[in-house]
Amino acid sequence: MIRAALDLEVADGPVVADTVAETPCVFLGGLHRAERAIAGRLAVMARGPCPWSRIDPDRALPWVERKTGLALARDQADAVRMPLSSKISVITGGPGVGKTTFVNAILRILSAKGVDILLCAPTGRAARRMAEATGLEAKTIHRLLEVDPRTGGFKRDRGRPLSCGLLEVDETSMVDVRLMRALVAAVPDDAALLVVGDVDQLPSVGPGQMLADIIASGTVPVARLTEVFRQAASSRIVTVAHGINRGAIPDLSTPRGDSDFYFVPAGDPETAVARTLELVKTRIPRRFGFDAVRDIQILCPMNRGGGGARALSVELQAALNPAGERKVERFAWTYAPGDKVMQIENDYEKMVYNGDIGLVTEVEPEAGELVARFEGRGLAYGLGELDALVPADAATVHKNQGSEYPAVVIPVLTQHDAMLKRNLLYTGVTRGERLVVLVGQQKAVAIALRNASGRRRWSKPDEWLAGAMDGAEAVVAGCASCP
Repeated sequence: MIRAALDLEVADGPVVADTVAETPCVFLGGLHRAERAIAGRLAVMARGPCPWSRIDPDRALPWVERKTGLALARDQADAVRMPLSSKISVITGGPGVGKTTFVNAILRILSAKGVDILLCAPTGRAARRMAEATGLEAKTIHRLLEVDPRTGGFKRDRGRPLSCGLLEVDETSMVDVRLMRALVAAVPDDAALLVVGDVDQLPSVGPGQMLADIIASGTVPVARLTEVFRQAASSRIVTVAHGINRGAIPDLSTPRGDSDFYFVPAGDPETAVARTLELVKTRIPRRFGFDAVRDIQILCPMNRGGGGARALSVELQAALNPAGERKVERFAWTYAPGDKVMQIENDYEKMVYNGDIGLVTEVEPEAGELVARFEGRGLAYGLGELDALVPADAATVHKNQGSEYPAVVIPVLTQHDAMLKRNLLYTGVTRGERLVVLVGQQKAVAIALRNASGRRRWSKPDEWLAGAMDGAEAVVAGCASCP
């Protein structure tokens, strides 16, 4: 019965039969067309000439070092040479390896050549960090493509492309198939594309693994920055993160003196919750001066369970900002002024997106309404719109890809074994800027480190991109009617 139904779906077109690495698969039709279109578009872009005149790296590199006052390491200097002569290029690497220095060097050289540059990232937080690091304007991908609030589509596309000579995309590991399809469709034929991200982090929440597939295709120049700089190497966050990526169990003993990485043992979920509450409410603010609500973020491997994000959010909300008389209740959640909240679905009218974090500033208990501030903008939510918000004192690691916080606390328990993966722990640890604390069991940390593969993602852009470089026109012709 199932096979007959599937055959009917394939015949009618909603799903497409194909293979991934010679394994028979069925794709949702829209995703199949989107993946093919991405490969075809990138292949066409890569074949064109660079939109700037030839740049001599032997002259450009000393110039940019003088301008920035920085001495580029050997792998950074080699990486800078690559995008200067490539239409599409990728830069990847973990924390402390100098991706920001690399990007700034490229942007300074190309700006001096008069190249129009656009910068974008998947989230508001990532775009803001990008702007602070480069001194240039950076937008979310949705803002850059001018999302249409009525339809959820984008006003920038093949018929109305972006105006730039170079588009840089940061945190590309977060970009899913549909968003990448829209983005590459809007890049002008004569523009260059610089893709930046950490391929070892979790893949996007949505379908696909675009950064990994582009790299795996073997058709696009890739610079892998691996050298951890001396200043970054003094951070245990950086050294532990790179160790986790290699599968090395970190030193979980109590450090001598001050550190930016700690492990607090807890033998069961109840103890872990109690110690997490104590850390966030008292110990971390008292010792490090962080604000318990604004600076500290709890990142959980999963939502469910006593040490999961849902239960911890309720506990933290009661401990950090107990609701008084002025509150709004909706189903199991309570909202009061001062509460941290997360948007869990894209709202194109409000221009706030899944994973954005804000603070409740006002509530109207009788009307069941509230105002939450996101990135400096106050947004009103009626009673029927509150389903789009959840308390966010604790949230999953997946929901916080692309975000960074001054301090991060991560419960790691064996009850999370279904979600304990090496890339999840690595992604969580790299969200902390100045402090990371793991709370839980050493056995759970070991489980995560042993599970290097995680759940496989069945995607095909790497195969299509490799084939498209040999026949770009044929691929694009086959996708001319892609939505």
